[in-house]
Amino acid sequence: MSQSKRKASGEDHQRTKKKYRSDGTPVWAKRHVEGPGVWVSCVKGREKQAVGEILDLFETIADMAWPKSDEFQSIVEDSDQEKPDLSIEEQIMKQVATLTQPRGQKQQQRFASCQTNTPCVLFISCKPPVDPVELILECVKNIKETGVTRMRNIHRVIPVSSSSVANLPEIEAMCKQVFSNFFLKHPDKKFTYKIELRVRNHTTIPRPTMIQTIASCVPDGHTVNLIDPKVFILVEVFKSICGVSVVEDYYRWHKFNVMEIANENKKTEASSDSRLVETSSNTTPEVPTTIQIFK
Repeated sequence: MSQSKRKASGEDHQRTKKKYRSDGTPVWAKRHVEGPGVWVSCVKGREKQAVGEILDLFETIADMAWPKSDEFQSIVEDSDQEKPDLSIEEQIMKQVATLTQPRGQKQQQRFASCQTNTPCVLFISCKPPVDPVELILECVKNIKETGVTRMRNIHRVIPVSSSSVANLPEIEAMCKQVFSNFFLKHPDKKFTYKIELRVRNHTTIPRPTMIQTIASCVPDGHTVNLIDPKVFILVEVFKSICGVSVVEDYYRWHKFNVMEIANENKKTEASSDSRLVETSSNTTPEVPTTIQIFK
């Protein structure tokens, strides 16, 4: 009897085991990939470090793009500011009340690392109001402007607006919803598109069948263009999960390869510096045209 209790408590401990960011704050990992989020490819053996890097960066971007609610800010301000007219007992009671608040009131967790059980592959789920596509666009724009990635162990980041089980009925329903949300923003515009499908560890659905199913969900009036499309339909199939998003300028952003974007920035700066050096070397000093004779 005691052994079974001890075993059960050990299993509970494993289920509730915490993971931590690089700054020491806890991150509760989800058991499965779900919801909107971001697929991340990273250096093999550096998955933990990559999780810390990407979460720190995402939190920084989200604080600027999607500030936390006024209710959350008031809780933080009230806990940080102590009124001088409170007695010691009242201050202690206030601190205890803050610590015993429900977890949702104390912090708004916008991101969480989902278990993939696969080397080099991470998935970071995003909660509303965070939009994964806007999040990644802000990320690559910052890298383009500064040339700094802040991600030493990360290669690519792929946004996912929605995810579902990788079977045709679920994929079809998800694609119709995602495509409707995107194309309804531009009701008077006709797009050319290309489906970028990447399949990993999945052999159930043939690739042509999946592409045909996804293409059938695109609203009428939009046409396929494999050479120079206006928008890209990104489809990531990983094991039994399928994720979809619609983005623009996918090739311009080097397929969201953060290292290539940073290297392009460095090459641009180097070429501009070389042009300045060449211009200065080709400039010859002016020779005076008049000669003064002193007697």
